Amino acid sequence: MMAETRLPVEASACGKVILLGEHAVVYGRPALAVPVCGLRARARAEPLPPGSGCWIEALDTGERLRLSEAPPDHPLAMAVRLALEHLALPEPDLRLVLRSELPIASGLGSGAAVSAALVRGIFRWSGQSPDPELVSALVYEVEKRHHGTPSGIDNTVIAYERPLRFVRGQPPVFLSIARPFTLVIADSGIPSPTRETVATVRMAWEREPDRYERLFDAIAALVREAEACLASGRIEDLGPLLDTNHQLLRELGVSSPALDHLTRIAREAGAMGAKLTGGGRGGHLIALVPPEQAEPVARALQAAGARATYRTEIPATLSMESPLRR
Repeated sequence: MMAETRLPVEASACGKVILLGEHAVVYGRPALAVPVCGLRARARAEPLPPGSGCWIEALDTGERLRLSEAPPDHPLAMAVRLALEHLALPEPDLRLVLRSELPIASGLGSGAAVSAALVRGIFRWSGQSPDPELVSALVYEVEKRHHGTPSGIDNTVIAYERPLRFVRGQPPVFLSIARPFTLVIADSGIPSPTRETVATVRMAWEREPDRYERLFDAIAALVREAEACLASGRIEDLGPLLDTNHQLLRELGVSSPALDHLTRIAREAGAMGAKLTGGGRGGHLIALVPPEQAEPVARALQAAGARATYRTEIPATLSMESPLRR
């Protein structure tokens, strides 16, 4: 039996944005995603006296629940139970305290990040360090319960914390990025109901499969072109691809007047391209910017109604190997 630590331990997980390919990725097309390492969910595991049981406290939402009394499909309890089942451990006497810098229902992977932080926290308390593949697999089980038919991209990029090309059912591949680039991420202030938008696109696809397959193919072509731009360092050519992807997402019916307005404002303020990211209808947008334009673009977006903006830098990397083949 593994030794459990009696000292408090902490674990965290990053957020993510999808550069190109959301929604089409559910239908077997590729998507590109990058971690947002500066925004994190954090889990702190604190030992309790024997017989106390396991308690989960989400400070941002004010939720407090006992693991043994939580419903089977409660996402926080489910993440903890999956980790304990994998470790073959009974319910511990433990207090799990959650804090997250990621807005909920916003396209930044908040749910997957919280689940990943909990999984890592349980493993760390048990004296183990789970590999990214295992974290991704456990978090995906939670994602399936709460998003219907998720692609798996959120849990994957959050578990590996590396820019990835993702195709559903295939091993993820690290992206080759020849030059670093800067993104401004803006919160529209409107919740993004991922489960609803995924379901809406599915119903439309079932009604008009040929039309939607053509849209998915067009998005896939943009993803492939964007991957080539990143690998060759043609960052300036990535901007128009983001713009075109946004237009295709509008045709899929997952944009909104607020997102369309904010992407236009970003371009007018100096962004090379902008698009919604994630489920759509609300949530966040991303703007590709020259580093010196990050602040002006962020100010313009806030003046136009964005609730908050974040800047993230994506570093250069030359690896395109699969993280599952190292």
